Amino acid sequence: MNNKKLFETLYKGFLEPENLEKISSDKTYEEMILFLNEYVEKKELYIPEDIVYDYYKGDFETFLKAVKAVDESWADIYRPSDRIYCGFCGGRIVSFCMIEDMGVYEEDGVTYRVGGPGCVGTIPEFRKKGIGLKMIDKATLILKELSYDISYVHYTGVAPWYSKLGYKTVIKWNKEGKCEIVGV
Repeated sequence: MNNKKLFETLYKGFLEPENLEKISSDKTYEEMILFLNEYVEKKELYIPEDIVYDYYKGDFETFLKAVKAVDESWADIYRPSDRIYCGFCGGRIVSFCMIEDMGVYEEDGVTYRVGGPGCVGTIPEFRKKGIGLKMIDKATLILKELSYDISYVHYTGVAPWYSKLGYKTVIKWNKEGKCEIVGV
């Protein structure tokens, strides 16, 4: 697969200087993909017994409070119409993500449906317990059940975390626009 072409199809112009000015950190970010045809739930992942996963169906302002506890700027990204998937503890949102439809990608006469988890977060007091990773495992399964071919993670600084589920880095980039195609 031509990973550079895939990235440019999904995020046309993203690495242009005017877009990169908004990036606040000088670290390297990664684009990751996972082919869903053989993905299976990672049953070995630990889930604390009081955590339940489901789509968010509550009040949007309540949801935004959880988002702001992770990253204030993400409150401007989420919309009430998004497919929002969460981990709950006693009815409280403790982790969240979007399940995004990123469109289609065509290569060599094959059309791939592309989706992925986006703006993934776990509120601070619930981190380091495996809740977010299990949520992404379940969100990845949802993408597969919805007949997506590829799950794509855009603009992550935590690639080793996603790699636990089988996601592979295909591109590394930084604020200066330096882009390295890694491949799968």
